[in-house]
Amino acid sequence: MGARRNGAALAVALVAAGFLVCPSLAAQDSTSIAADSSRSTGDTTVSPEVARAPASDTSFMVDRVLAVVGNRPVLASQVEEEVFSRESQGAKLPTDPEGVKAVRQQIVSSIIDEELLVQQAQRDTSIQITDEEIASGVEEQVRKVRGNFTSEVDYRAELQKAGFQTPEEYRRWLSDQQRRAAFQNRLIEKLRADCILNPTATTEKEMKQFFDTQRASLGKRPATLSFRQVVVSPKPSPPAKARTRAQADSIVLELRRGADFATAARRFSQDPGSKEQGGSLNWFRRGVMVPEFERVAFGLKPGIVSDPVESPFGYHIIQVERVQPAEVQARHILLVPHIDSVHVDSARAIAAAVRNALVGGASFDSLQRRNHDPSAEREADNVPLTKLPENYATIIGTADSGTVVPVFTLPAGAREQFVVLQVTGRRPEGDVKYDDVRDRIRDQLGQQLAIRRYIDRLRKATYVEIRS
Repeated sequence: MGARRNGAALAVALVAAGFLVCPSLAAQDSTSIAADSSRSTGDTTVSPEVARAPASDTSFMVDRVLAVVGNRPVLASQVEEEVFSRESQGAKLPTDPEGVKAVRQQIVSSIIDEELLVQQAQRDTSIQITDEEIASGVEEQVRKVRGNFTSEVDYRAELQKAGFQTPEEYRRWLSDQQRRAAFQNRLIEKLRADCILNPTATTEKEMKQFFDTQRASLGKRPATLSFRQVVVSPKPSPPAKARTRAQADSIVLELRRGADFATAARRFSQDPGSKEQGGSLNWFRRGVMVPEFERVAFGLKPGIVSDPVESPFGYHIIQVERVQPAEVQARHILLVPHIDSVHVDSARAIAAAVRNALVGGASFDSLQRRNHDPSAEREADNVPLTKLPENYATIIGTADSGTVVPVFTLPAGAREQFVVLQVTGRRPEGDVKYDDVRDRIRDQLGQQLAIRRYIDRLRKATYVEIRS
């Protein structure tokens, strides 16, 4: 994206003239070196083919300013990049003059919207995006892209086709794109948390019109399965819990004396998902963690080490690193009390008894209320068969609605859980119908309209000039 990167640096000085001087654009190449590129604020995956860097020659061309947002230009090269990106992803764009003009105008408008959100987020001092956050996402994306090539030579050659002279240049461009996307996402989340961006009520007519415009892109509805379950978890003995609590207390004491939290997490934590990352849970909002954990995490000040927090998973030691409106960035150490074979056998027997009671006609809701582990999902609706976990898919097989399948086990870190599951519905593959997605459309369209109205307000409050 050479013109965009280099031209932007000259923007303030040359906006008034309406043109920016920048190195010429490299020739377009349709070979993709990364999956999925999007201008949507919800997707920060970036493909290098979206951007075309300066060619190696020293010739110069003029990059025209199509619009100005505040003191930032929207360049003709940005529009060309987006057109190229859509075409390389298989989009069928108009070829007639009027159609081409309409597409380019729509792209200019979407770039303006993006810039308005970024500038608003940058003005809000409570929204901070750290280099560490961006670096982790960039490195992950670079690894994915690099993994598509068998050699460094092939990788660099493909980058150069996409306009990047070096991997470092590609990494810098990714950093810029992910930072902009992060600013937009963080702003939207903050506005929703502050009840400024509430979903707009939509009419049935609007929802059906939206469905009609999206119908062609919806594809086939996959075959799905619905079920409800009772998950029975072995419970540790009181002495085992006491030993684990004492260990947690001793770790807290050392941490408060200055021990490094990440090092302690790698040594002691029994959470396989965060242990090797020093206990890092990254950013999360309310409703993601179990209630016992959230109550403490959202009440801690950054840097403070919590007392041990008991949850269905065990004992957590929590340290919040940073706080944003409606979300926190935290680490934790999870200690799981030892569960002996006696308690495992007891849980297995309870699960067998629950299944027998269900087959005999007992109330599912009543059995679930008495025996279900509150940290596990109670039910699932219309899960695509291809998305079922392997152990679920294997035991359910072709079981039809109403069937109570045999008890099966789930690995849960340092313990096993026993599942009693009843199939509540099956739906074959078919065309997506309005009723299938009606609720999703209401939510999605309501959010889109709310964002649209907010951006319209930003347009009125910001200097925006669209040039011919």
